Amino acid sequence: MAVDIQAVREADHAIVVVPRRRPWRWIGWAITAVVVVSIAVSFLTNPNYRWDVVGGYLFDQRILDGLVTTLKLTVVSMAIAAALGLLLATMRLSRSTLLRGVAGAYVWLFRGTPILVQLILWYNLAILVPSISIGIPFGPTLWSAATNDLITPWTAAILGLALNEAAYLGEIIRSGIIAVDKGQTEAANALGLSRFDAFRRIVLPQALRVIVPPASNEAIGLLKYSSVVSVIALPELLYSGQLIYGRTYETIPVLLVVCIWYLVVVTVLTVLESRLERRLGVGFRATTDGGKRWSRWLTGNR
Repeated sequence: MAVDIQAVREADHAIVVVPRRRPWRWIGWAITAVVVVSIAVSFLTNPNYRWDVVGGYLFDQRILDGLVTTLKLTVVSMAIAAALGLLLATMRLSRSTLLRGVAGAYVWLFRGTPILVQLILWYNLAILVPSISIGIPFGPTLWSAATNDLITPWTAAILGLALNEAAYLGEIIRSGIIAVDKGQTEAANALGLSRFDAFRRIVLPQALRVIVPPASNEAIGLLKYSSVVSVIALPELLYSGQLIYGRTYETIPVLLVVCIWYLVVVTVLTVLESRLERRLGVGFRATTDGGKRWSRWLTGNR
């Protein structure tokens, strides 16, 4: 059936679109504005917040040192977790029952126990294993060291955070690999690429589009729950604040400083995540001109 393009254009111009009235939307905006203004007034006028004290501690060297420690913990733990998570994902997708079983047991163990318990166990590993040694089974020992010398608060924190995070990243990476169409691998095999080259050059780059958003959220989550390492006396951001208000009793102002720095870092990470997602082409740009696009499709003006 032929379409009269001129008639369609004239009909399109003759249509007058009247927006639907949404009074409840304006009521919602009004209520939101009242709540926001009330909170802002409370923040500005309540003397108990003690913003002068907050400003004094904002760039305190102890707070900044704790912030650097938190960032180091996050970067190092996330790097180790990403490498180990990729290994776990490939093991879970392996044809070997042994590799799948080992990876599945790892994920089950570290996802099934609280991170706080894991940190305390790593920190007190010397109670279970007084010394760590490397040698030939049932033969001579080649190297040995006391566990207390090896498992410092730093080592325990990195082990606890990285090994726990690897279990989650392994499942995220596995889901991203599964999301890649099987035809991509078949095409790579038809071109004569090895399984490793096909995975490295074809499967993994496409899987990143699925992996990046949840993995970025995991990185932000790791930054925040790295504060649990305060239980092993590692002076990260929160523990540095606790040391300060433990002596000065200025609990609320110092905690506000800690919250401000967490918000700053999380905001920066969120911006970087958004840019990375756009670069990888994740998601689709939302549009509100559906009628116009449909009209342009009918008239051929695409």
